[in-house]
Amino acid sequence: MADNLKPKSIFSSKTAGLLDRRKRATAGGGPEKEQQQRAQGKLLARERLELLLDDDSFEEIDLLVEKRSKEFGLGEKHLPADGVVAGFGRVNGRGVCVFSQDFTVMGGSLGLAHAQKICKVMDLAMAAGVPMIGLCDSGGARIQEGVESLGGYAEIFYRNVQASGSIPQISAILGPCAGGAVYSPALTDFVFMIEGTSHMFITGPDVIKSATGESCDFESLGGAQTHSAKSGVCHFIAGSEQDCFRQIRELIDYLPQNCREKPAAVMPSDDPNRKSEVLDQIVEMEAKKSYKIHDVIWEIADGHQFFEVHRHFARNIVVGFIRLNGETVGLVANNPSVLSGALDIGASEKGGRFVRFCDAFKIPLLTLVDVPGYWPGLEQEWGGIIRKGAKLLYAYCEATVPKVTVVLRKAYGGAYDVMSSKHIRGDINYAWPCAEIAVMGPQGAVDILFRSEIKKSSEPATLREKLIEDYRLKFASPYQAAERGYIDEVIMASETRQKLIRAFQFLKNKRTDPIPKKHGNIPL
Repeated sequence: MADNLKPKSIFSSKTAGLLDRRKRATAGGGPEKEQQQRAQGKLLARERLELLLDDDSFEEIDLLVEKRSKEFGLGEKHLPADGVVAGFGRVNGRGVCVFSQDFTVMGGSLGLAHAQKICKVMDLAMAAGVPMIGLCDSGGARIQEGVESLGGYAEIFYRNVQASGSIPQISAILGPCAGGAVYSPALTDFVFMIEGTSHMFITGPDVIKSATGESCDFESLGGAQTHSAKSGVCHFIAGSEQDCFRQIRELIDYLPQNCREKPAAVMPSDDPNRKSEVLDQIVEMEAKKSYKIHDVIWEIADGHQFFEVHRHFARNIVVGFIRLNGETVGLVANNPSVLSGALDIGASEKGGRFVRFCDAFKIPLLTLVDVPGYWPGLEQEWGGIIRKGAKLLYAYCEATVPKVTVVLRKAYGGAYDVMSSKHIRGDINYAWPCAEIAVMGPQGAVDILFRSEIKKSSEPATLREKLIEDYRLKFASPYQAAERGYIDEVIMASETRQKLIRAFQFLKNKRTDPIPKKHGNIPL
């Protein structure tokens, strides 16, 4: 072999130069900053990727990208990886793109190069058709870079919107997320937060105090519990970062890679013909007596497993994912234990967004109905229940995925129509024998229809009870709806799982032709 072709030592100048650059780029903010990060109970950016992704699957891109700005002393600073680690890897063997902001480098602040790295990996996710996962831990815009930082955020927002409905987008808030930075997670499909360490807000407590006189701290203003239960910004709460990554991996298993694919099926481990005596017992309960909707869901689902989304927000409606004979199904259910299962503003927005997500990603929809109507009151009317309540209606009417509905008990008034009824193109609609489908409940209907007769009666209470029972038997049952074809079959509750599996299997290759138009105008 010629001397000039012999392999050179690993310590040649070119190789050593590369290794040195890699070492500097992966150094983070240094030991002191790393110690401060750990003192807050937070992991480092690269440690997070190791926990989230499959072993030895991460491929980093743009490791050597550096800032260009030199203003306000930035020219003298070295910012390893410009405060963000980006690349692609695998979760449970499936490809994903990911970025992880590094708070040890200038507080994870976003400058132009930082933003460009995130944009590049988002573009890569779109091109490859894989989910995009963002691990957010940033103090916000890098003030030293001025408008370039703001432009960087806008480029990310634009890509969030372009990716919406094309690939699943997941955000994990693992520290602060403030100012304009919050809008990128808000545009993604699912947001995770950590109790005690995650905070999201437009303006901090000090600004709020000076502007409005209101006093608050970081936790009450924008902590995980606040955004999970009150604002609805957060879909999942985790007790630790490790728990957060476990939940993300579980969520990914229910989702397709992109809008062109269907969710991957798993090998069924449960009997598709399994019956449930528990459901028959619910049928025999008094109509006024409450029950746990989760008991119904667990009895129906494969392995009695339910991956709930938005658990703490608008609890009068329940949404999440189950499997039926190994296939992913999106579930929407009224919860009679909270507000009697009535729809209000929060429930309409929560349900509507979930339905639209499922429709975008070819996930079939199961709707379990037990709804007395829309929740009344000045707060609801002034808050826009007419406009905001229509969001759920719009979402169901727009959805073209297979839709199967089961009326469990109550289905009154306009809320009956909204909850994936046959009239808004539910594909297969079942009802339990105890279902009551009517304009309103028997008591209210009788008080309106027979007001004068009851008033004139010598025994008004007795007459009223008789009229209520007559109305219930004639109108508040599933049979009048079944006679008109609005209910396809009245089924035994114990057979619900079997019926649903067969219905979704039949609808698996459902096709619809969309009406030619650019897009509709959802009542936002």
